[in-house]
Amino acid sequence: MKAAVRRWQTVREFALGLPEAVEEFPWGPEDGVVKVNKKIFVFLGNADGPRPPGLSVKLKDETLHGHAMAAPGAAPTGYGLGRAGWVSVPLGEEGAPSARVLCEWVEESYRSTALKRHLKERDARSGPIPPIG
Repeated sequence: MKAAVRRWQTVREFALGLPEAVEEFPWGPEDGVVKVNKKIFVFLGNADGPRPPGLSVKLKDETLHGHAMAAPGAAPTGYGLGRAGWVSVPLGEEGAPSARVLCEWVEESYRSTALKRHLKERDARSGPIPPIG
């Protein structure tokens, strides 16, 4: 569970470091999301609940989507979002993706949501995703 929380924290910090990303809690303190341009690009939930944390990202790229769906416990996101490419990935499963892979997915989800000016800013200050977890 500690490793899952560390991965979750790393992903949250990464997402909030993207240009103009903001964290909101539209359904209460247990349901954190990160948005850009008033649109959600990652559902984070929280890391303090009774269950291990997880996240949901939108992956339009077929290869990334397939990779995410192959993660232990991964499933199409509920409420019909799975049809639009959203994938929910639990972080407490044995063999869960590394924080680095999760951050790559978050960046892909961000890129599918952000405006061109956000992407230009991201690319201008972008270094590689840090070698984490």
